[in-house]
Amino acid sequence: MNKKKVLFICIHNSARSQMAEALLNHLKGDKYEAYSAGIKPSNLNPYAIKVMKELGIDISGYQSKSINEFYGVEFDYIVTVCDQAKEECPIFLGGKKHIHKSFDDPSQFKGNEEEILSKFRIIRDQIKDWIEEVFK
Repeated sequence: MNKKKVLFICIHNSARSQMAEALLNHLKGDKYEAYSAGIKPSNLNPYAIKVMKELGIDISGYQSKSINEFYGVEFDYIVTVCDQAKEECPIFLGGKKHIHKSFDDPSQFKGNEEEILSKFRIIRDQIKDWIEEVFK
């Protein structure tokens, strides 16, 4: 069986798209092959690494990637996970189906370490639940 290829896109490829990539590969890796990229890539968010590790998923070796690395690659699904990415990258050539699902930007969360981690967990779990619902 050929796996369907999925590209998750957000602005910085630092948290939401990285978590979505890892979750889809972890939960549905028998059916899907997930990747992620950013329009303006930055650095992987350390809080994303921590909350994913809580689920037994190690993303510490992941790197923020530019969508430019994927031009010309055929994907079954292109998924934007933030409104800004949808606005700046409304059509990604090479995608058979486009999906948009916006999640709050966890890099904007303020507070002490435990408060920030708590908010990251909420976003992680929202992404996980959404992936389980959409990618059967």
